[in-house]
Amino acid sequence: MSTLLGATALCAVAGYASAQDTTITIATVNNGDMIRMQGLTDDFTAKNPDIAVEWVTLEENVLRQRVTTDVATKGGQYDVMTIGTYEVPIWGKQGWLVSLNDLPESYDADDILPAIRGGLTVDGEMYAAPFYGESSMVMYRTDLMEKAGLEMPEAPTWDFIKEAAAAMTDKDNEIYGICLRGKAGWGENMAFLTAMSNSYGARWFDENWQPQFDSDAWKATLTDYLELMNNYGPPGSSSNGFNENLSLFQTGKCGMWIDATVAASFVTNPTDSTVADKVGFALAPDKGLGKRGNWLWAWSLGIPAGTQKEEAAKKFIEWATSKEYLALVAEKEGWPNVPPGTRQSLYDNPEYQKVPFAAMTLQSINAADPTNPTVDPVPYTGVQFVAIPEFQGIGTAVGQQFSAALAGQMSAEDALAAAQTLTKREMTRAGYIK
Repeated sequence: MSTLLGATALCAVAGYASAQDTTITIATVNNGDMIRMQGLTDDFTAKNPDIAVEWVTLEENVLRQRVTTDVATKGGQYDVMTIGTYEVPIWGKQGWLVSLNDLPESYDADDILPAIRGGLTVDGEMYAAPFYGESSMVMYRTDLMEKAGLEMPEAPTWDFIKEAAAAMTDKDNEIYGICLRGKAGWGENMAFLTAMSNSYGARWFDENWQPQFDSDAWKATLTDYLELMNNYGPPGSSSNGFNENLSLFQTGKCGMWIDATVAASFVTNPTDSTVADKVGFALAPDKGLGKRGNWLWAWSLGIPAGTQKEEAAKKFIEWATSKEYLALVAEKEGWPNVPPGTRQSLYDNPEYQKVPFAAMTLQSINAADPTNPTVDPVPYTGVQFVAIPEFQGIGTAVGQQFSAALAGQMSAEDALAAAQTLTKREMTRAGYIK
């Protein structure tokens, strides 16, 4: 769910393809961990001199569109795809992905965190290997919190977040109490808002697949979100996704940022962040109803069915998601920059335990329950998404309504009414309801 670089780039790495037998094309998201992996590809090609690697690096929403089209049509553009916890179970069931159950014993698939592995497995078959896993949490400026005379609890409530956002906002100096996703997309603003709504007692659907955007819980969720952003957020926030908020936080303009745990290494890296030594972490907020507003996600590597280069693709995935790769990143970049959230052995490592956000990341991942994501029962799985094929389109359409409300183009009531109408129409068309 997180990306780092704003531009779309096409990058060919590890050249000399003419001297090598097989070239695999990898579609990936333009985030910092993936960019780092590209920089380390020489390690893979040195160990596999008969395989060359070409990268297609895309912004998150564009990546999803391209790989979905390619895998559904068996277009064959890519041999390895970067896909998420939403796509893997659906595509695995449809036979669109190659099983990875035959990775060698030395790969140690049992070391993968159960919450992460479970989201990538269908009927006992693992259809993608996690490159990194994440939940979401509060990242905050310790100096601004202290200046405001407040102390961040390890497990804050939404009421505290409102209080702190107000106290830390200093618009004259371009410091905004809170930064949140506003860019439309099922994996952008709706990832945040769906997770937030879970903690407010809201649901996408009741047990009969009837949309629930006309509920008091959704009204409270969207109203509080809009008040937070309009009163204490940065200008133009309806265009801000992960990348934009990361930049704002790193340049000292955000008091708090609730987003992907994977961002922790970037906001605490003194090379990139002007506030690296002033960052604290807390669990995502709650409303006292037993659910926190945090999600569960893994950016993973999968192989589209029908590729002509399955063996080479599996070798790459084995390399990129192995214990050895984690050790390689630690050696080159330091333990804080190791891709997080995938392997228990990483969190058992005494060196990694010294990383200030390691424990909070693991605690946040373990707090998310995709099989019981909401306060009241639902017919679906998924924390910040609904694991049905139709959600990709519906989620983005709803996200557009809520982003328009954030931009002041419609009221919260009108946005919720539009979301209710369009969701009901699409679910009726898909046969979920009559």
